[in-house]
Amino acid sequence: MSAPATLHRWDEIALEKVTEMISRKIITGDREMVTQIYLKRGAIVPMHEHESEQMTYVLSGSLKFLVGGEEVIVREGEVLHIPSFLPHQAEALDDTFELDIFSPIRQDWLDGTDDYFHRDLES
Repeated sequence: MSAPATLHRWDEIALEKVTEMISRKIITGDREMVTQIYLKRGAIVPMHEHESEQMTYVLSGSLKFLVGGEEVIVREGEVLHIPSFLPHQAEALDDTFELDIFSPIRQDWLDGTDDYFHRDLES
């Protein structure tokens, strides 16, 4: 028998402050996760890569990605697919609210080992 369905309410999930400029809420299933991400204008997500495929859906604002050596602007209503292990970084061009969907789950986000957020951005 399969597991029961689970209803999640975003307004009941605590907002996690990742940096001064980035906050998120996370919901996980067994093999995928969805996150609400809030980025203040000028926020930088440093270059990183991960096993998870990523879908970034911008709900409001815009993000400038550097993905595989190419610059891609993702605006409200657009979705960027980032394959597994493709290096990428992002900059918020505006105050931005977006959803990230990952499969498999980003264990580093759950256990606090996502230290790339805190790397010295000047290096």
